Amino acid sequence: MHNAAMKILEKTICSVGLLCLTTLFTGCAQDAKPVAFEPTLKPLQALGVAGSMAPFLARGADGSIVISWLEPRGDDHLLQYAVLAENGWGEPRTVAKGDGWFINWADFPAVVPISEKLWAAYWMVQQAGGGYAYDVNVALSHDNGESWSKPVLGHSDNSEAEHGFVSFYPLDDGVGFVYLDGRKQVNEYTEDPNETGMTLRAATVTSEGVLADEQLVDNLICDCCQTDVAMTAEGPIAVYRNRTEKEIRDIYVTRRVDGQWTEGKPVSDDNWEIYGCPVNGPEVFANGSDVAIAWFSGANETPKVQLVRSSDSGKTLSEPVIVSNSKSLGHVGMTLDSANNAWVTWHASAGEGLVEIKLRRVSASNELGPVHTLVEKGEVTSFSVPQIAIHGNDLIVAWTEGGYGETHVVTAKIELPSPQ
Repeated sequence: MHNAAMKILEKTICSVGLLCLTTLFTGCAQDAKPVAFEPTLKPLQALGVAGSMAPFLARGADGSIVISWLEPRGDDHLLQYAVLAENGWGEPRTVAKGDGWFINWADFPAVVPISEKLWAAYWMVQQAGGGYAYDVNVALSHDNGESWSKPVLGHSDNSEAEHGFVSFYPLDDGVGFVYLDGRKQVNEYTEDPNETGMTLRAATVTSEGVLADEQLVDNLICDCCQTDVAMTAEGPIAVYRNRTEKEIRDIYVTRRVDGQWTEGKPVSDDNWEIYGCPVNGPEVFANGSDVAIAWFSGANETPKVQLVRSSDSGKTLSEPVIVSNSKSLGHVGMTLDSANNAWVTWHASAGEGLVEIKLRRVSASNELGPVHTLVEKGEVTSFSVPQIAIHGNDLIVAWTEGGYGETHVVTAKIELPSPQ
């Protein structure tokens, strides 16, 4: 089969993967015994016009929270952002606007505070060939988002292929990032996925807006799962979904050491064999040397949300803790509070193709709290990636509601119990 046909088939698998998981994973074991805490969602003001989608929460070094999202405006789309203030979100502002963007629920833009003054943003622009051929545009702001530079292409490769799923991190006086690069996918199809598969790459945009330091991190990875990066006491750590020649697609971790990314290593030996991308990326968060990684696996037809920890900036990892094995569908969110409690969210099947958003606290000693339903079925679209972030003693939650063409971004906060 020609490579183009293979990619159409694989992307079709990606787009329906959540529905397949919804049908497959039912009737599983129940979660662990609860502890006392009942979260209450307090809605924040509405953001975006009808059709808004794909919220992304980013936390600045000073603890500030920035939300970004996409919204339609005629034939164009806008990348918008707002900063959380004492009484809710500040005034929405526009980073960029365009009519040829790649708009997708799984691969979505972001606005991220990098340092005291430097912010970075990215969005995807469709190539002339259309489909899943698109490029990453990166823009910088040197005044906390007040003004933005002309965008720079986030890769030197100009293949008619996928480039996306970006995760930023601070680097020197600029911004570093990892991303998915599909330059090999334009090759003629062979039985060896190493010749036509997706790659994980890294690059830098300097403070002057120059692309630099492009690196190959992993030569074969999953095609459309989100990446994530956190800053530890010893530098950046990144997580992504790997792919082997035998179609094992487990979560891997890599660290940036002396300017180079280390060889990726499995976070857990899940051994998930799946012949298509499950569209389910991992999350990583760091408090100094303390790191937590959360992810979804469907290995052995047993859906699980899992979490591992590290106390040495990711050099070594604990055995995984099962956060949920009850109707889990993934799309995991995770953050740590000041006491290293992990707060984990995920989609769970509610039947009839509907999903709910669940929340669970995992203490620093990995004691499991109760599973809470944050958002009930019918109030969240299954084709979305809910977001969470810590702001003081509040948990900020963002998600997309509504069906195709009728979506809108919703946000709320939860007052957390005192850290334990």
